[in-house]
Amino acid sequence: MEAFVTTLLLTAIVQTGDRSQLLCAGLAMRFDRRALLIAAVAAASVAGAAIAAIGGQVVGDWISRDALSLFYALSLLFAGLGMLGWRRPVDLLQGWRIGPFFTTLFGVMILQFGDKGQFIVAATAARSHDALWPLLGGATGTVIGLIPGIVWQDELARWPLRPVRIGAGLCIAALGILLALSAFGLV
Repeated sequence: MEAFVTTLLLTAIVQTGDRSQLLCAGLAMRFDRRALLIAAVAAASVAGAAIAAIGGQVVGDWISRDALSLFYALSLLFAGLGMLGWRRPVDLLQGWRIGPFFTTLFGVMILQFGDKGQFIVAATAARSHDALWPLLGGATGTVIGLIPGIVWQDELARWPLRPVRIGAGLCIAALGILLALSAFGLV
């Protein structure tokens, strides 16, 4: 259950002001089909979290406990640092003519593939030697993190996302550093 809760919280936080959230806001303005977009986000989140969780569980069987601790710490450190960096502009997929569900499904899957949240899910699955709880936590956290983009679309631009991203990024990076030092036996 710890794997579920930590993965849910971390993946929801790292979505704040992220390109995926902004893509969801743009697609919600374009299509105005909130329930359908949320369903597509849920499907994309489950698929991405499943890939990450299964991969993490496989990796977890191959490496030592200390290496797993370091892998988890680095996933948090890089997620936190990723929240501090500059983001490229979001392509709103205007040229895609495959409907609101599939545009959202594939757009979110592409943006999420190899993203911060997936590494957190993989590292948690590797560390816990369980794919189910990190998968469920990661998928749920991603959906929770992306729904504000769909529901509040244009209001999202007025929210102070940058300070929130910086604060959360610094906290997550600091936690990653602390866990890395612990993995090396320095704390």
